[in-house]
Amino acid sequence: MKYVLLIYQGSAWANLSKLSEDEKRSIGEEYAAINKTPGLTPGAPLGLPKDATTVRVKDGTTQTTDGPFVSTEGAVGGYLIFEANDLDAAIKVASRIPAARLGGAIEIRPVGTYW
Repeated sequence: MKYVLLIYQGSAWANLSKLSEDEKRSIGEEYAAINKTPGLTPGAPLGLPKDATTVRVKDGTTQTTDGPFVSTEGAVGGYLIFEANDLDAAIKVASRIPAARLGGAIEIRPVGTYW
């Protein structure tokens, strides 16, 4: 089964500024180790929510606004694709993602087929 692990940074970005350079380097090393997990495909790096553009179509007219659809703390900061035998394996990987302990959260969704 394939799962998408959505990484919500939450207050993790703010907490990073409070960390030492060694702690920041350690977090980078944790992400690098996670990316080497068998069955895991890292997602493309996402830009910051402040640089997002949100598109809506209302009455046939395209409308754009600067910023994410949700609050900055609710914005997705990254994602991973993980092929695993079960949800428990995906939870195990998600619990290793630094954002989960630094004020963010990881949402796991099974990959669905709709067509």
